[in-house]
Amino acid sequence: MAEGDTKHLLVVSHSQTGGTRRLVEAAVAGARTDEIEQVEVRWRPALDAGPDDLRWADAVILGTPENFGYMSGGLKDFFDRSYYAVLEETRGLPYALIVKGRHDDGSGATRSVRRITTGLGWKEVQPPLIVIGDVEGEHLQQATELGQTIAAGLELGLW
Repeated sequence: MAEGDTKHLLVVSHSQTGGTRRLVEAAVAGARTDEIEQVEVRWRPALDAGPDDLRWADAVILGTPENFGYMSGGLKDFFDRSYYAVLEETRGLPYALIVKGRHDDGSGATRSVRRITTGLGWKEVQPPLIVIGDVEGEHLQQATELGQTIAAGLELGLW
């Protein structure tokens, strides 16, 4: 790739107890691996991210805990502030999802995010990483691999 071909990966997440944050940190580390040279990664808290971040992005990784069978309020707030502002500009945007649940199976948060990303016309390019209970080493490895996969696919022009 030529120097001007740098792609942009946006990571937007919300975490209150730290489990989601640990998973997202691993995904960001994977996306920033030395082997991937032409992808710039921007990690923004959901409460700070907005439409301009999405306009910058060539792909997105979303991270959320499952709260009461739904995505976090922080991620919902991000979508509320961004949805109509970028509705026509981000169709086809590739994304992946990380869900951290305590007791539920992650399906409620996944369903709620998919409902919004479907409306936006985004393309899910990896199955969601859903972690229930304590975050273990294997989960962090899976998150690292998810970040690497999304960044590598972006660098290679797969999405």
